[in-house]
Amino acid sequence: MAAPFQYLSVDPKDMKYRFNWNAPIIWSRHEPNTFYHAAQQLLKTSDFGKTWSEVSPDLTRNEKEKQGKGGGPLTNEAVGAENYGTIAYVAESPHEKGVIWTGSDDGFVHVTRDGGVTWKNVTPRELPETLVNAIEISPFDKGTAYIATTRYKFNDHTPGLYKTTDYGSTWTRIDSGLPRNAFTRVVREDDVRRDLLFAGTELGIFVSFNGGRHWQPFQLNLPVTPITDLRVHRGNLIAATSGRSFWILDDLSLIRQYRPGASDFSVYQPSPAYLANGSSELNGSDPEFDGANLYRGVNPANGVVIYYDLPELKKEDDVTIEIADASGKIIRTFSSKRDASARRWDGGPALEPLLSKKKGLNRFVWNMRRATMPGVPDVYIEASYNGHKAIPGRYRVTVRALGRSVGADAEILANPLYPTDTTTYREYGTFMSSMETELTDMHRMVNDLNEKRKQLDSLLSTLPVGEKYAVAKRDGEALSKKLKAWDEDMVQRRSRAYDDVENFPNRFTANYMFLINQSESDLPRINQPSRDLYAKMSAEWAVLRSRADEMLAKDIPALNRILWEAGIGAVWATK
Repeated sequence: MAAPFQYLSVDPKDMKYRFNWNAPIIWSRHEPNTFYHAAQQLLKTSDFGKTWSEVSPDLTRNEKEKQGKGGGPLTNEAVGAENYGTIAYVAESPHEKGVIWTGSDDGFVHVTRDGGVTWKNVTPRELPETLVNAIEISPFDKGTAYIATTRYKFNDHTPGLYKTTDYGSTWTRIDSGLPRNAFTRVVREDDVRRDLLFAGTELGIFVSFNGGRHWQPFQLNLPVTPITDLRVHRGNLIAATSGRSFWILDDLSLIRQYRPGASDFSVYQPSPAYLANGSSELNGSDPEFDGANLYRGVNPANGVVIYYDLPELKKEDDVTIEIADASGKIIRTFSSKRDASARRWDGGPALEPLLSKKKGLNRFVWNMRRATMPGVPDVYIEASYNGHKAIPGRYRVTVRALGRSVGADAEILANPLYPTDTTTYREYGTFMSSMETELTDMHRMVNDLNEKRKQLDSLLSTLPVGEKYAVAKRDGEALSKKLKAWDEDMVQRRSRAYDDVENFPNRFTANYMFLINQSESDLPRINQPSRDLYAKMSAEWAVLRSRADEMLAKDIPALNRILWEAGIGAVWATK
């Protein structure tokens, strides 16, 4: 204690130091090991409380008639905490050493610009007796400060926010637009966008985009509850409430970029996203999800969060988002329309997420993954078809609609928990992309040749009997067997559920997908066993691909010529 004292049953006027129940104590960002603690005077220690010095006179109204017993006539609440005429808030300037502001619970505002040697009473002239509940020093201007005042104990519930730009010599009231019964407890300025203010009131949060000249509700999904404090921290807005816990508005970048009256077709600059695994209900784009869960906290989205504004669109209009890497190559595309050929089956890839296209603000989270690999319809493979997560770097987001396009740059940041360097990330990205490209070619080739085989079998079943068609039938049946044998080496079509592989062993592409999934890691680097297996499987794929190329380039064209000569005509075009 700054002054050890038995406070029980003592009137405040007889105390050496009158401390508020919530007596402020702050750490100095300019002086090592220095803390300030406030009673009716400001106290200072630079040796962790071994000694204290007074660095101010009494900075309150010091009305002795209000420093008597704290109750009566029967019971006196005299435990030493129910004091009036105390400093309720202390704020040290982040810009200048020695500049400290104080606000008292009885309505005085003081500032020192020389570390407490001299103090100036800068209370707004029209400010009545009140609680100065919070002081905010602008992150942008050393002479600009805000105060939030509270008079509900006087049965006055009107808000009271004030702003000065000259160290308190003059003040402007800035609570226009706040409900007249929403008394104020705190005001904070964003540390990135000048004049973007947030106010905490008895009835929730409000926002001003013009330095407090006008306020509007900013409640969103926050319960209507008293806001006791606010803090802007690392791009988030943190709210302390009375009885409803802490709430965090993740990622203020959208609010910082918002401009009333801006274009109805635009995309906002996404915040940088860290390359880390995890999950969140906010990863989805469900418009019904309000960001809160009744039973647990909700993690921020772990992806690139894309906000875009749209005008009124017709039902047939489409919206697309393209993601391109630094070289301009498109690595992922999303649409508001479902691909007509897309369908879901067990053991196959998930359907691509659809974009919202409602009028106004829309939100989409790119999970940072590259393009999903295609499957083989109705073939069950116990594997992930997801492309790997893009490596750290800059990417271009382009939104297209109505023949127009808007774009913004997005950035993926390296996971700071891992010592992965740029070269390792690039090696990893190249290795994964190479395998994913090959798997895509494999499945497309499987699907293409399987369709050709089904066409061939259908044709063979309808060929007339006779010598004229004997050669076509013979060569067609031989090619069908060849196509089927290749298909059986590539995929296992008898598997239909988990663990079917115990009876129907995996074929080549399932094993290749295992290598892809095994190589992907939260710690993005490729170990030697994966490289060894990749080399082995690449050699196997070269043989399998050679067989497929031979059928496409030689066997199918040869059969087409026979069909033409038999008067049936070609069915397939060669690649």
